[in-house]
Amino acid sequence: MQKPKPSRACLAIELQLPNGGSFGPEDLALINMIRSERSIIGASRALGLSYRKCWLTVDALNRTFESPVIATFPGRRGGGAEITPFGERLVALYCSIERHSSNSAKKSLDELTLALDWAFEPKAKVVEPERDLA
Repeated sequence: MQKPKPSRACLAIELQLPNGGSFGPEDLALINMIRSERSIIGASRALGLSYRKCWLTVDALNRTFESPVIATFPGRRGGGAEITPFGERLVALYCSIERHSSNSAKKSLDELTLALDWAFEPKAKVVEPERDLA
C-alpha cells in the first residue's frame, strides 16, 4: 500500500517504552483496521500484511501493557477481535502526543519544507528495518 507524499515535512512518532515495548504509526493503523474489520485476519487483508505479522503485533501490544489493547474471540461469529477500553485510551494518548508534537514543531517543519530540493529523486528505496515483535 503506497502512502501519498506529504506536501510538507511531518512527524512520525514512535514511542519507545521503558519496558522495551514500542508503539507507533503501524500499530495505530493495525488497531484502527481491527476496529473497522472486527478481526485480525480482516485487518491483515485490508492492510496487505501477513496474518502472522498482525497477530504477533497484537500479541506484543497486549504483553507490553498490564491491560490488553485488543481482545480476541477465536471462532466467534461476527468478528474475532475488538479494541478494549484501554486500547481506546492508548490510541487517544498516542494521538494527543502526535498532535502536541506536530503543533510544537510546526515552524521548524515549515522551515525544513521550504529548504527542500523538489527535484530530488531517491535512487534507492529506503527500507525500514523490521521490529522484533516476539
